[in-house]
Amino acid sequence: MRTVVFDLDGTLADTSGDLIAAANACFQDMGVGNQLDPARDAGTALRGGRAMLRLGFERLGRADEEADIDRYYPVLLDAYEGAIDTYTMLYPGAMDAVELLRNDGYAVAICTNKPEYLARLLMTRLGVLEAFGALIGADSLPTRKPDPETLFETVRRAGGDTGRCLLVGDTVTDRETSRRAGVPSILVTFGPNGEDVAALAPEAMIDAYDQLSGVVRRLIG
Repeated sequence: MRTVVFDLDGTLADTSGDLIAAANACFQDMGVGNQLDPARDAGTALRGGRAMLRLGFERLGRADEEADIDRYYPVLLDAYEGAIDTYTMLYPGAMDAVELLRNDGYAVAICTNKPEYLARLLMTRLGVLEAFGALIGADSLPTRKPDPETLFETVRRAGGDTGRCLLVGDTVTDRETSRRAGVPSILVTFGPNGEDVAALAPEAMIDAYDQLSGVVRRLIG
């Protein structure tokens, strides 16, 4: 079965607001107030919890304090789990595009570097988990993106053919995953990293989800 694998953060949903709120909760706990801005730092948010903490510590002049980053990372995850869908929204047309792919006979799945339990919780809260045939997170396997085996295992769990798949994403991690796997990538331009994706030279880019099905058909049939 032909398979379309989606990244989650910045691809299916804009999760940056809740991620930044969780990071700022850590800085509030330290007594230094919010260090991250939801608009300015959205791109950093989608690179993960440690990236957000590192940026905040840099702004405090404490860039080398990796031990504190390690100590506060679980605090960030707890804060995020407690308010995972306050600001998060699916991108317009995302689930319509997923449903169209399913109706056209494609398997659909999620491969994210978010911890699996948080990814499942978020997709459940958004009411769309059951639309996907598989979900693999950062801790589901011994590997994570950009290791191609992570993508291939996602395809296998969705019942698909690893020789007829592609990855829809928004970052250099997604592009590098597809490159290593030898499969096409489609990068979205509407996320926080949208201005940077052209330089990654993906097989295709889309500006809106109503373009996805046609591009998928062109790339994997």
